[in-house]
Amino acid sequence: MPKRKARVSAEECVACGCCVKVCPKGAITVPRGISAKIDSELCVGCGKCAKECPASVITLEVAQA
Repeated sequence: MPKRKARVSAEECVACGCCVKVCPKGAITVPRGISAKIDSELCVGCGKCAKECPASVITLEVAQA
């Protein structure tokens, strides 16, 4: 199974922080309260953030090699 990584649509993110609270690896931050940022090195592609996002702007994509 290919590895997945979370991706956030920065233009649509409402910076609520719900994703930050559920990320088990601490891969998500919301710098300056503008938009969520995902550290692809820490992201394990579990999908918890995507399920929790009330704006539905986080997706899981196949990681680039």
